[in-house]
Amino acid sequence: MTGFIVRRLIVTVPVVFCALSLLFVLFFLAPGDPATVIAGGAERSVPESVRRAIEEKYHFNDPKPVQFADYWKRTLSGDLGQSYKSNVDVSAIVGKTMVASARLAFWAILIEIIIGISAGVISAVRRYSFLDGLVTVSTVAVSALPVFVLGYFLQLIFGVYGGQHGWPSWARFPVQGIGPDSWALGVFPTGDQWKYLVLPAFTLASVSTALVARLTRTTMLEVVRADYLRTARAKGLLERQVILRHGLRNAMIPVVTFIGIDFATLMGSAILTETVYNWPGMGSRLADAIQANDVPVVLGITLVIVLLYVTANLVVDLSYGWFDPRIRTGMREPK
Repeated sequence: MTGFIVRRLIVTVPVVFCALSLLFVLFFLAPGDPATVIAGGAERSVPESVRRAIEEKYHFNDPKPVQFADYWKRTLSGDLGQSYKSNVDVSAIVGKTMVASARLAFWAILIEIIIGISAGVISAVRRYSFLDGLVTVSTVAVSALPVFVLGYFLQLIFGVYGGQHGWPSWARFPVQGIGPDSWALGVFPTGDQWKYLVLPAFTLASVSTALVARLTRTTMLEVVRADYLRTARAKGLLERQVILRHGLRNAMIPVVTFIGIDFATLMGSAILTETVYNWPGMGSRLADAIQANDVPVVLGITLVIVLLYVTANLVVDLSYGWFDPRIRTGMREPK
């Protein structure tokens, strides 16, 4: 297993290099005048002396190869620059928004794993039953429902309607924000902080949970007919042991692939959910930075998202080796 991990880590190095180099090409070599943005925007008439001072300060007038080398030097040292709009360090912006995004994505993924996999297994084991039909219909309906519509619906029912009709406190949830003094709490909220998390987490996880359930059902239907499951039953194992220990483990590789990549997606692309619930995560901050042409913030958040995808792919690859020993040993099935 150690050799398998080392090989995967070596492969990630050129991937990260190419991704960061592409980011430089897209954002530093793209048409535009960052000096004008720093000076106040295109609607203002910027004096030439001010423009030159800004270009000198931020090294915009350096040759492109020099800018590329400086970009790599600063990035590797952890310096992501300053926001053009607020003059705040991008590292501080990324760090703060990552706390909110990580909390929301973690609990959304947990919902996917618990509800999605459980529903998929039950649907496959009890094929053509009422539960199978219920899972199929509900997953199709949730997948077809836009995220922002579901978000507003949950806000209306569990926020506005519940408050107007005196629902108990455990059934009513805040509809906006992340909660007071919650930035330092990480992914595990304390006290009443969990109430701010319930609605956005279920909204964010809704579509992915439905897809996980459908994917788990499909892979489990292929596994339950396999010869090794009949052999396990012939040995006298309980049906629960046959399904969970032998069937589910062998059906998990496609599911783990989806969940692993989806975590990175939820961290950086949950723009609609974060907008509906006013959740200060990386997705909504990235959208604001793009609209304001705040290149350092866009570049810093995009860099983090790229690293998240690379890390997620690495974890997924390592999980392959755990679920199927043939992958990490390089063995092939006989022809």
